[in-house]
Amino acid sequence: MKQQISDWLMTDRLLIINLIAISTIISYFTGGLGYWFGLLATLLALWSTKFNWADFGITKQPWMQNITYAIWYALGIYVLVDILVNPVIEYFFGIIDLSDLDAIRGNFSIYLITVLAMWVIAAFGEELVYRGYFMKRLAFIFGNSDKAWFLSAMVISIIFGLAHLYQGMSGVISTGIISFIFCLIFFLNRKNLILCMLVHGIYDVMGLTLIYLNKERLIVDWIRHTLLNS
Repeated sequence: MKQQISDWLMTDRLLIINLIAISTIISYFTGGLGYWFGLLATLLALWSTKFNWADFGITKQPWMQNITYAIWYALGIYVLVDILVNPVIEYFFGIIDLSDLDAIRGNFSIYLITVLAMWVIAAFGEELVYRGYFMKRLAFIFGNSDKAWFLSAMVISIIFGLAHLYQGMSGVISTGIISFIFCLIFFLNRKNLILCMLVHGIYDVMGLTLIYLNKERLIVDWIRHTLLNS
């Protein structure tokens, strides 16, 4: 029975595409519930493979090297997206809505709980679902070539962006771009999903810390003000 479930969830093209489509539709209409549906499918697939983490891109890797690379990747994403790209996106589509995180502003206990939850739900969970399962399975469906992986990265990034519709159109575009960068990192390190998890977590810690300090818009607003008055 377990082997049959594994065959369905790991190789059945129609079922995998339907799972991704259902998760996307649920995300579009309800937000976070689409992620939980995807996580349930992913955990079931992981269980059916007898917890063969390698099937999801998780293998033993040098931790210090991963952490070092992850810090540089996260800093690069922050500079590229938050400082350079987001002001342009917001110029055309409005300010990214981060009001769901207002509770952590100046409140260290809630900030700490949010950071811990983020590492589990976003850094580990989202990467396992969107990159380790959805992206990898879709790449195999497309032919498992470099082009197939790149196409899969584009599709998954759109889906990931739509899962953040609660942040407004600017949030969808911004998170879609960030997701595409995460996908490219996984594309280049297909046996090292842990690197993506670390990049995701470190990047989110930076963002949450700035929100806690109420400084997340300091640079962005200055650039946006410059654009509006140019």
